[in-house]
Amino acid sequence: MVAGVSEAGPEQSPARLADIAQHAEVSEATVSRVLNGKAGVAAATRQRVLAALDVLGYERPLRLRQRSAGLIGLVIPELTNPIFPAFAQVIEQFLAGHGYTPVLCTQSPGGATEDELVEQLVERGVTGIVFLSGLHADTSAEPARYTRLAGRGVPFVLINGYNERIRATFVSPDDAASTRIAVRHLRALGHERIGLAVGPGRFVPVRRKVAGFLAETEGAGPVRHSLFSVEGGQAACAALLDEGCTAVVCGSDMMALGAIRAARQRGLAVPEDVSVVGYDDSPLFAFTDPPLTTLRQPVRAMASAAVNALLEEIGGNPVQHTEFVFQPELVVRGSTAKRPA
Repeated sequence: MVAGVSEAGPEQSPARLADIAQHAEVSEATVSRVLNGKAGVAAATRQRVLAALDVLGYERPLRLRQRSAGLIGLVIPELTNPIFPAFAQVIEQFLAGHGYTPVLCTQSPGGATEDELVEQLVERGVTGIVFLSGLHADTSAEPARYTRLAGRGVPFVLINGYNERIRATFVSPDDAASTRIAVRHLRALGHERIGLAVGPGRFVPVRRKVAGFLAETEGAGPVRHSLFSVEGGQAACAALLDEGCTAVVCGSDMMALGAIRAARQRGLAVPEDVSVVGYDDSPLFAFTDPPLTTLRQPVRAMASAAVNALLEEIGGNPVQHTEFVFQPELVVRGSTAKRPA
Protein backbone atom coordinates (compact mmCIF):
# COMPACT_ATOMS: atom_id res chain seq x y z
CA MET A 1 0.00 0.00 0.00
CA VAL A 2 1.52 3.34 -1.05
CA ALA A 3 0.05 6.68 -0.04
CA GLY A 4 -3.36 5.07 0.23
CA VAL A 5 -3.12 3.62 -3.28
CA SER A 6 -2.43 -0.05 -3.95
CA GLU A 7 -0.57 -1.24 -7.01
CA ALA A 8 -3.58 -3.39 -7.88
CA GLY A 9 -6.16 -0.63 -7.85
CA PRO A 10 -7.18 2.84 -6.70
CA GLU A 11 -8.08 2.15 -3.08
CA GLN A 12 -7.79 5.69 -1.76
CA SER A 13 -7.97 7.03 1.77
CA PRO A 14 -9.94 10.31 1.78
CA ALA A 15 -7.92 11.61 4.72
CA ARG A 16 -4.65 11.00 2.91
CA LEU A 17 -5.94 12.41 -0.37
CA ALA A 18 -7.08 15.52 1.47
CA ASP A 19 -3.67 15.99 3.12
CA ILE A 20 -1.83 15.64 -0.16
CA ALA A 21 -4.30 17.89 -1.99
CA GLN A 22 -3.98 20.58 0.66
CA HIS A 23 -0.20 20.50 0.62
CA ALA A 24 0.00 20.55 -3.20
CA GLU A 25 -2.81 23.15 -3.45
CA VAL A 26 -4.81 21.03 -5.88
CA SER A 27 -8.09 19.12 -5.77
CA GLU A 28 -8.41 15.60 -4.40
CA ALA A 29 -9.50 14.51 -7.87
CA THR A 30 -6.21 15.78 -9.28
CA VAL A 31 -4.27 13.89 -6.61
CA SER A 32 -6.19 10.74 -7.48
CA ARG A 33 -5.40 11.13 -11.20
CA VAL A 34 -1.67 11.54 -10.47
CA LEU A 35 -1.51 8.58 -8.08
CA ASN A 36 -3.28 6.34 -10.55
CA GLY A 37 -1.14 7.44 -13.50
CA LYS A 38 -4.02 9.07 -15.40
CA ALA A 39 -3.46 11.63 -18.15
CA GLY A 40 -4.83 15.16 -18.20
CA VAL A 41 -2.63 16.67 -15.47
CA ALA A 42 -0.09 19.39 -16.26
CA ALA A 43 3.55 18.43 -15.67
CA ALA A 44 4.07 21.20 -13.08
CA THR A 45 0.92 20.14 -11.19
CA ARG A 46 1.95 16.49 -11.30
CA GLN A 47 5.35 17.44 -9.86
CA ARG A 48 3.68 19.36 -7.00
CA VAL A 49 1.65 16.32 -6.07
CA LEU A 50 4.71 14.07 -6.12
CA ALA A 51 6.63 16.59 -4.03
CA ALA A 52 3.76 16.63 -1.51
CA LEU A 53 3.99 12.85 -1.27
CA ASP A 54 7.68 13.09 -0.46
CA VAL A 55 7.29 15.90 2.08
CA LEU A 56 4.42 14.18 3.90
CA GLY A 57 6.38 10.94 4.13
CA TYR A 58 4.32 8.76 1.80
CA GLU A 59 6.07 6.35 -0.53
CA ARG A 60 5.44 6.87 -4.21
CA PRO A 61 3.64 4.07 -6.07
CA LEU A 62 6.15 1.95 -7.95
CA ARG A 63 4.87 3.20 -11.30
CA LEU A 64 5.73 6.77 -10.26
CA ARG A 65 9.21 6.15 -8.95
CA GLN A 66 11.91 7.55 -11.17
CA ARG A 67 14.51 5.01 -12.19
CA SER A 68 18.09 6.19 -12.07
CA ALA A 69 19.67 6.89 -15.44
CA GLY A 70 23.01 5.86 -13.96
CA LEU A 71 25.65 6.79 -11.40
CA ILE A 72 27.75 9.95 -11.73
CA GLY A 73 30.82 10.33 -9.54
CA LEU A 74 31.64 13.69 -7.95
CA VAL A 75 35.23 13.88 -6.71
CA ILE A 76 36.05 16.82 -4.43
CA PRO A 77 39.04 17.58 -2.20
CA GLU A 78 37.29 18.06 1.15
CA LEU A 79 34.14 19.18 2.96
CA THR A 80 35.72 21.49 5.54
CA ASN A 81 35.92 24.41 3.12
CA PRO A 82 32.27 25.51 2.63
CA ILE A 83 32.71 26.24 -1.09
CA PHE A 84 33.08 22.53 -1.86
CA PRO A 85 29.79 21.43 -0.22
CA ALA A 86 28.14 24.39 -1.97
CA PHE A 87 29.33 23.11 -5.35
CA ALA A 88 28.48 19.51 -4.45
CA GLN A 89 24.92 20.38 -3.48
CA VAL A 90 24.17 22.25 -6.70
CA ILE A 91 25.86 19.65 -8.92
CA GLU A 92 23.90 16.88 -7.21
CA GLN A 93 20.65 18.80 -7.72
CA PHE A 94 21.33 19.19 -11.43
CA LEU A 95 22.29 15.54 -11.82
CA ALA A 96 19.21 14.35 -9.92
CA GLY A 97 17.07 16.60 -12.08
CA HIS A 98 18.31 14.68 -15.11
CA GLY A 99 17.62 11.33 -13.46
CA TYR A 100 21.19 10.48 -12.45
CA THR A 101 22.29 9.31 -9.02
CA PRO A 102 25.28 11.32 -7.74
CA VAL A 103 28.03 9.53 -5.81
CA LEU A 104 30.05 11.94 -3.66
CA CYS A 105 33.70 11.04 -3.11
CA THR A 106 35.80 13.15 -0.75
CA GLN A 107 39.54 13.02 -0.25
CA SER A 108 40.98 13.48 3.21
CA PRO A 109 44.44 13.31 4.81
CA GLY A 110 45.34 9.66 5.23
CA GLY A 111 42.26 8.61 3.24
CA ALA A 112 41.69 7.58 -0.35
CA THR A 113 43.56 9.43 -3.09
CA GLU A 114 41.89 10.81 -6.20
CA ASP A 115 43.21 7.86 -8.23
CA GLU A 116 41.84 5.37 -5.70
CA LEU A 117 38.44 7.07 -5.66
CA VAL A 118 38.31 7.04 -9.45
CA GLU A 119 39.15 3.33 -9.51
CA GLN A 120 36.33 2.62 -7.06
CA LEU A 121 33.89 4.62 -9.17
CA VAL A 122 34.90 2.88 -12.39
CA GLU A 123 34.56 -0.52 -10.71
CA ARG A 124 30.99 0.42 -9.78
CA GLY A 125 30.18 1.24 -13.37
CA VAL A 126 29.70 5.00 -13.17
CA THR A 127 28.36 6.70 -16.27
CA GLY A 128 30.64 9.72 -15.84
CA ILE A 129 32.70 11.73 -13.33
CA VAL A 130 32.83 15.39 -12.30
CA PHE A 131 36.18 16.52 -10.86
CA LEU A 132 36.25 19.66 -8.70
CA SER A 133 39.62 21.25 -7.87
CA GLY A 134 41.36 17.93 -8.43
CA LEU A 135 44.80 16.91 -9.61
CA HIS A 136 44.05 18.52 -12.96
CA ALA A 137 44.62 21.86 -11.20
CA ASP A 138 48.02 20.80 -9.83
CA THR A 139 50.83 21.53 -12.29
CA SER A 140 53.07 19.04 -10.49
CA ALA A 141 50.63 16.14 -11.06
CA GLU A 142 50.84 13.81 -14.04
CA PRO A 143 47.90 14.51 -16.42
CA ALA A 144 48.15 11.11 -18.11
CA ARG A 145 45.73 9.70 -15.50
CA TYR A 146 42.90 11.53 -17.28
CA THR A 147 43.98 10.21 -20.68
CA ARG A 148 43.82 6.70 -19.24
CA LEU A 149 40.36 7.41 -17.82
CA ALA A 150 39.13 8.57 -21.23
CA GLY A 151 40.62 5.44 -22.74
CA ARG A 152 38.42 3.37 -20.44
CA GLY A 153 35.36 5.04 -21.95
CA VAL A 154 34.40 7.13 -18.92
CA PRO A 155 33.28 10.68 -19.79
CA PHE A 156 34.36 13.40 -17.37
CA VAL A 157 34.41 17.16 -16.87
CA LEU A 158 36.90 19.22 -14.87
CA ILE A 159 36.01 22.23 -12.70
CA ASN A 160 38.45 24.85 -11.44
CA GLY A 161 41.88 24.31 -12.96
CA TYR A 162 42.80 24.26 -16.65
CA ASN A 163 45.47 21.99 -18.11
CA GLU A 164 46.18 22.18 -21.83
CA ARG A 165 47.65 18.67 -21.75
CA ILE A 166 44.26 17.17 -20.86
CA ARG A 167 41.71 16.76 -23.64
CA ALA A 168 38.47 17.53 -21.82
CA THR A 169 35.88 20.17 -21.05
CA PHE A 170 36.95 22.61 -18.33
CA VAL A 171 34.78 24.99 -16.31
CA SER A 172 36.59 27.75 -14.43
CA PRO A 173 36.05 31.09 -12.76
CA ASP A 174 38.15 33.97 -14.11
CA ASP A 175 40.77 33.92 -11.35
CA ALA A 176 42.93 36.64 -12.88
CA ALA A 177 39.92 38.95 -13.13
CA SER A 178 39.05 38.32 -9.49
CA THR A 179 42.28 39.75 -8.09
CA ARG A 180 42.19 42.66 -10.52
CA ILE A 181 38.66 43.51 -9.37
CA ALA A 182 39.69 43.25 -5.72
CA VAL A 183 42.68 45.56 -6.21
CA ARG A 184 40.54 48.14 -8.01
CA HIS A 185 38.02 48.07 -5.18
CA LEU A 186 40.71 48.63 -2.57
CA ARG A 187 42.39 51.36 -4.56
CA ALA A 188 39.06 53.16 -4.84
CA LEU A 189 39.06 53.18 -1.03
CA GLY A 190 42.47 54.86 -1.01
CA HIS A 191 44.68 51.84 -0.27
CA GLU A 192 48.10 51.96 -1.87
CA ARG A 193 49.98 49.12 -0.18
CA ILE A 194 47.92 46.03 -1.06
CA GLY A 195 49.10 42.45 -0.55
CA LEU A 196 47.98 39.09 -1.88
CA ALA A 197 47.68 35.98 0.31
CA VAL A 198 47.21 32.81 -1.76
CA GLY A 199 47.76 29.08 -1.70
CA PRO A 200 50.67 27.04 -3.06
CA GLY A 201 52.03 28.26 -6.37
CA ARG A 202 51.78 24.91 -8.14
CA PHE A 203 48.00 25.26 -8.56
CA VAL A 204 46.62 26.82 -11.75
CA PRO A 205 43.99 29.01 -10.01
CA VAL A 206 46.71 30.40 -7.74
CA ARG A 207 48.98 31.22 -10.65
CA ARG A 208 46.14 33.00 -12.39
CA LYS A 209 45.24 35.00 -9.30
CA VAL A 210 48.89 36.05 -8.91
CA ALA A 211 49.09 37.03 -12.58
CA GLY A 212 46.01 39.21 -12.32
CA PHE A 213 47.21 40.79 -9.10
CA LEU A 214 50.67 41.62 -10.42
CA ALA A 215 49.23 43.01 -13.64
CA GLU A 216 46.88 45.30 -11.73
CA THR A 217 49.55 46.45 -9.26
CA GLU A 218 52.17 46.69 -12.01
CA GLY A 219 54.30 44.23 -10.10
CA ALA A 220 54.45 46.38 -6.99
CA GLY A 221 52.14 44.33 -4.73
CA PRO A 222 53.73 41.77 -2.40
CA VAL A 223 52.55 38.15 -2.72
CA ARG A 224 52.70 35.53 0.02
CA HIS A 225 51.99 31.84 -0.61
CA SER A 226 50.65 29.62 2.15
CA LEU A 227 48.10 26.88 2.74
CA PHE A 228 44.45 27.24 1.68
CA SER A 229 43.25 27.35 5.29
CA VAL A 230 42.54 29.73 8.16
CA GLU A 231 46.03 29.11 9.53
CA GLY A 232 47.55 29.65 6.09
CA GLY A 233 45.77 32.95 5.69
CA GLN A 234 46.88 34.01 9.14
CA ALA A 235 50.53 33.31 8.39
CA ALA A 236 50.46 34.98 4.97
CA CYS A 237 48.65 38.06 6.28
CA ALA A 238 51.08 38.42 9.18
CA ALA A 239 53.94 38.62 6.67
CA LEU A 240 52.06 41.16 4.56
CA LEU A 241 51.32 43.33 7.60
CA ASP A 242 55.06 43.29 8.34
CA GLU A 243 55.52 44.81 4.88
CA GLY A 244 53.16 47.69 5.66
CA CYS A 245 50.07 46.52 3.80
CA THR A 246 46.82 48.22 4.78
CA ALA A 247 44.74 45.84 2.67
CA VAL A 248 44.98 42.12 1.87
CA VAL A 249 43.39 40.18 -0.98
CA CYS A 250 42.98 36.48 -0.12
CA GLY A 251 42.78 33.42 -2.32
CA SER A 252 39.82 31.99 -0.41
CA ASP A 253 37.29 32.96 2.24
CA MET A 254 38.96 30.59 4.69
CA MET A 255 42.26 32.40 4.21
CA ALA A 256 40.44 35.71 4.71
CA LEU A 257 39.26 34.53 8.14
CA GLY A 258 42.90 33.86 8.98
CA ALA A 259 43.86 37.32 7.75
CA ILE A 260 41.30 38.89 10.06
CA ARG A 261 42.67 36.83 12.94
CA ALA A 262 46.23 37.96 12.16
CA ALA A 263 45.18 41.61 12.18
CA ARG A 264 43.35 41.30 15.48
CA GLN A 265 46.26 39.54 17.12
CA ARG A 266 48.22 42.73 16.50
CA GLY A 267 45.53 44.91 17.97
CA LEU A 268 44.36 46.07 14.55
CA ALA A 269 40.68 46.40 13.67
CA VAL A 270 39.08 45.17 10.44
CA PRO A 271 38.21 47.23 8.46
CA GLU A 272 39.22 50.37 10.36
CA ASP A 273 42.96 49.57 10.26
CA VAL A 274 43.17 46.74 7.70
CA SER A 275 40.83 45.84 4.85
CA VAL A 276 40.40 42.18 3.85
CA VAL A 277 38.90 40.71 0.66
CA GLY A 278 38.08 37.00 0.37
CA TYR A 279 37.26 34.73 -2.54
CA ASP A 280 34.40 32.21 -3.04
CA ASP A 281 31.45 33.78 -1.15
CA SER A 282 30.45 30.59 0.58
CA PRO A 283 27.01 30.96 2.24
CA LEU A 284 28.30 31.44 5.80
CA PHE A 285 30.63 34.35 5.11
CA ALA A 286 27.91 36.98 5.00
CA PHE A 287 27.56 36.34 8.75
CA THR A 288 31.16 36.60 9.91
CA ASP A 289 32.40 39.46 12.09
CA PRO A 290 32.71 41.64 10.13
CA PRO A 291 30.70 40.31 7.18
CA LEU A 292 33.26 39.47 4.51
CA THR A 293 33.81 41.45 1.33
CA THR A 294 34.59 38.78 -1.23
CA LEU A 295 34.60 37.68 -4.87
CA ARG A 296 31.65 35.38 -5.52
CA GLN A 297 32.20 32.29 -7.61
CA PRO A 298 29.17 31.77 -9.91
CA VAL A 299 28.52 28.32 -8.46
CA ARG A 300 25.15 27.61 -10.08
CA ALA A 301 26.23 28.74 -13.54
CA MET A 302 29.48 26.78 -13.36
CA ALA A 303 27.77 23.65 -12.03
CA SER A 304 25.09 23.83 -14.73
CA ALA A 305 27.70 24.19 -17.48
CA ALA A 306 29.72 21.27 -16.13
CA VAL A 307 26.72 18.94 -15.83
CA ASN A 308 25.35 19.89 -19.25
CA ALA A 309 28.74 19.28 -20.89
CA LEU A 310 29.07 15.91 -19.18
CA LEU A 311 25.56 14.81 -20.16
CA GLU A 312 26.16 15.82 -23.76
CA GLU A 313 29.26 13.65 -23.83
CA ILE A 314 27.43 10.78 -22.15
CA GLY A 315 24.76 11.11 -24.83
CA GLY A 316 27.37 10.70 -27.54
CA ASN A 317 27.10 14.28 -28.78
CA PRO A 318 30.21 16.21 -29.85
CA VAL A 319 31.49 18.33 -26.95
CA GLN A 320 33.95 21.15 -27.33
CA HIS A 321 37.08 20.27 -25.38
CA THR A 322 37.90 23.76 -24.21
CA GLU A 323 37.67 25.96 -21.11
CA PHE A 324 34.47 27.80 -20.27
CA VAL A 325 35.36 30.79 -18.09
CA PHE A 326 32.85 32.50 -15.78
CA GLN A 327 33.16 35.98 -14.31
CA PRO A 328 33.27 36.44 -10.53
CA GLU A 329 31.21 39.12 -8.80
CA LEU A 330 32.48 41.54 -6.15
CA VAL A 331 30.28 41.42 -3.05
CA VAL A 332 31.04 44.40 -0.82
CA ARG A 333 30.34 43.92 2.86
CA GLY A 334 31.93 45.06 6.09
CA SER A 335 35.57 43.88 5.90
CA THR A 336 36.74 46.69 3.61
CA ALA A 337 36.78 50.44 4.23
CA LYS A 338 38.75 53.56 3.43
CA ARG A 339 42.48 53.49 4.12
CA PRO A 340 43.30 54.75 7.61
CA ALA A 341 44.57 58.33 7.66
